[in-house]
Amino acid sequence: MPDAVTLPFWMAAVLVALAVVAVVDRLLTPSVRWLLRRRVERVLDEVHTRLQIRIQPFKLNRRQTLIEGLTHDPEVTAEAERFAAENDLPRREVADRVERYAREIVPAFNAYIYFRFGYWLSRRIARALYRVRLGAIDDEALAAVPPESTVVFVMNHRSNMDYILVSYLAAERTALSYAVGEWARIWPLESLVRSMGAYFVRRRSRNALYRRVLRCYVQTATRQGVTQAVFPEGGLSRDGLLQPPKLGLLDYMMSGFDPQGQRDIVVVPVGINYDRVLEDRTLLLDLDPDAPRRHALGGTLAFLWGNLKLLARGRWYRFGYACVGFGRPVSMRGWLAERDLDLRRLERGERFARLEELAGELMAEVGTAIPALPVALVATVLLRRPERAMSELEIKAAVLRLMEEVEASGGRVYVPRENREYALEVGLRMLRLRRLLEQTGEGLLRVRPEELSMLRYYANSLAHLEGE
Repeated sequence: MPDAVTLPFWMAAVLVALAVVAVVDRLLTPSVRWLLRRRVERVLDEVHTRLQIRIQPFKLNRRQTLIEGLTHDPEVTAEAERFAAENDLPRREVADRVERYAREIVPAFNAYIYFRFGYWLSRRIARALYRVRLGAIDDEALAAVPPESTVVFVMNHRSNMDYILVSYLAAERTALSYAVGEWARIWPLESLVRSMGAYFVRRRSRNALYRRVLRCYVQTATRQGVTQAVFPEGGLSRDGLLQPPKLGLLDYMMSGFDPQGQRDIVVVPVGINYDRVLEDRTLLLDLDPDAPRRHALGGTLAFLWGNLKLLARGRWYRFGYACVGFGRPVSMRGWLAERDLDLRRLERGERFARLEELAGELMAEVGTAIPALPVALVATVLLRRPERAMSELEIKAAVLRLMEEVEASGGRVYVPRENREYALEVGLRMLRLRRLLEQTGEGLLRVRPEELSMLRYYANSLAHLEGE
């Protein structure tokens, strides 16, 4: 008989580990991938029967395929050559940078995560915190958008909840692709955001090579019909007012748009408003350079602790109403045809002048779509004479007049339960719960002097309508 072969324990352990890896690689991994693909395909078959705006094949491509296409785009390679020459850098190093930028930007959309996990999570969060309502929407106009069009939702930016709220309310119509700032590039949030179809943007980057890669991705996605959601203000409104639009992403989309091409770009204005913005005090602190600074994490934990204590005592209420209104879709092909324009043929200065005109019109439509909610209406009335104490009857009469003024100016008032008196009660209750109002000995109400900036923040959500 041959002699027995003995192995050290460590070597046997290595061989067993390699055998396990081989089994996983050859048997389990393909099975898991097949199972996941089947789940994704079933979800796509289901959602395509009910979505008004279908998911384009470009969005379903493998992420690596999109990255390779972006890194080999002729405009990107030309910019890389120029960047290497201007900075005296090896081409290989510049190519590595381009690939790194592409990997940073390109999403990894997963329909199963978006429509199963993402929709479930956004719905739970939104409805746990707010009474979520859909404001005015022209379903016939949205249904009339040609199916081959690229649809871009343009919206105001009041809270980081905007991503969750709009994704939840739009999930019955389409899957949105957001441009997300670097704040979300933390594990594991980064992977979740990518799988939801969002792409990351370095908002303050002046790197020409990075900007070219980002521009090419946005133009390609737009040409391929990917439905996108854009915040033209570029960031959260610190004072509650609509901010002047930034033109970066709009320029990327429009500068490569062929008005005579097969695919139109249709912009849908979206207005968002809240009875309470979760970040309101933090945003207001940014406006006061002398205010004491506190770490964002500390502020968040203090906010959570305060609400947990209210919940434990049975005194916690949801943060009022959160409402999204959809405006009239605007065809970019039609807009350019009315002015006999093709932005591709304009010099940069003239192109930006036209884009400013377009962005101004779109933001005006967004402003009209912003729902006037109870807190904003009551805050506006109280701030007209903040030093004066008023009875609830006076406030009610003034709020009813304000509702008529907003509607006369083309704005949209959301009236909960279709009861205007109830809307007044909701607004006053929210302000009282937050101790923004004080009651005099005569039973009258007035604004607490130290909370004037807070009420002004909410009243500013309607300021663009008052100015009309």
